[in-house]
Amino acid sequence: MSAMEETSFKDLIVRQRPGVGKRRFAFLVCIVISLLMMMPLAWLVRSSFMEMGQIFIFPPEWIPQPFRFENFPEALTVIPFFRYFVNTMLILVPSVVGTLVSSSLAAYGFARLNWPGRDLVFGVLLSTLMLPYIITLLPTFLMWSQVGFINTYVPLIVPNWLGFHVFYIFLLRQFFKNLPRELDEAAEIDGANPLEIFWYIILPVSRPVLLVVAILSGLNAWNDFLDPLVYINSSDKYTLALGLAQFTGLYTSQWNLLMAASTVIIVPVLIVFFLTQRYFIEGVTMSGLKG
Repeated sequence: MSAMEETSFKDLIVRQRPGVGKRRFAFLVCIVISLLMMMPLAWLVRSSFMEMGQIFIFPPEWIPQPFRFENFPEALTVIPFFRYFVNTMLILVPSVVGTLVSSSLAAYGFARLNWPGRDLVFGVLLSTLMLPYIITLLPTFLMWSQVGFINTYVPLIVPNWLGFHVFYIFLLRQFFKNLPRELDEAAEIDGANPLEIFWYIILPVSRPVLLVVAILSGLNAWNDFLDPLVYINSSDKYTLALGLAQFTGLYTSQWNLLMAASTVIIVPVLIVFFLTQRYFIEGVTMSGLKG
């Protein structure tokens, strides 16, 4: 390549790059949007350190005067916080494990195995995403009621072991379809059966997307309010989401304690996000949407 051609090529690259002004403007827009998105969290945290009379005054005060740190121990003792935390984990852990097992097996069958009607069945499965959850809630409740599992954690855990979350199956299927077929063929030549290929070949290289599924399903179980409200009747079996509702009464509400308890509950979610942010983005990016 001549010097003139090399110079022209460099000029073309420079011209195609966005200007400094445009990059700064885009960066400024991202900062403004981020600040707007963080305002509810900031409101939650500042309210958790305030007295009841300070929270809703106008114009709002963003710095508590004074800081009321006793909101936190009081909020965690007014309700049996530790009991609700244990109940939530009793649901979350088996739910996440069940989601990973059932969704990965189903996705492997749709992505790597050839069987009659595979694409048709997958299309029917995807069509269930268009059904609002509230439509299936009543018949599902009646089914669990008939078999005697109301006021137990069974209706909250078992569906996760039966491929209940179609979106996770779809996400894993897209990732599995993008893996080279040569991996399966090499394992088949060595005498591996489909289950061995799934366990020793597919799963080890799918850790990023499996982590994404684990995070999403864990957050879903952690934040779930409707399902425990429908199936759980005894207060000693309440989850954290149901426990928060006890701060709001018919006539009065302890908003400062509710904000303090909500802040404590959201901290584990923030910690998980910051620790797994890189892997989460990597898993979503590598999954793709083709195939």
